[in-house]
Amino acid sequence: MYKTVTILYLVLFGLYVLFTRQPDYFDGELSPATIHFMKESTTQLQQPYAFFSVGIKKYTVSASYPLRPIKEGEEARVIYEPSDPTKAILYSAWGYWLLWDELLVSIGAYIVLFMVAVNITKNPEKEE
Repeated sequence: MYKTVTILYLVLFGLYVLFTRQPDYFDGELSPATIHFMKESTTQLQQPYAFFSVGIKKYTVSASYPLRPIKEGEEARVIYEPSDPTKAILYSAWGYWLLWDELLVSIGAYIVLFMVAVNITKNPEKEE
């Protein structure tokens, strides 16, 4: 039972991740980008930004995400919708495919539902 539930969870979570990313993985375009640090206008802190171009137009997108180490001048890739490149995002496993809040909620739900299933099936009543 444990293996079946875990495999089912991984398959469902994988499908959820595959079909809910924005910009869409299947319709999006990948473009090379370069990371540069700039001061943010509101906080005056240095934040990483990815600079990329589509045709002759140049775009900038925030590249900061918790627990993702980024270095100045690093080469990266961004994914964007061809109809609106301003809504691009840095294409990486942590920050595009795996988001910390979704991962925590998903693992919490898995644990709670698994414990409920175990408690329901632990002491079945005898049939008369």
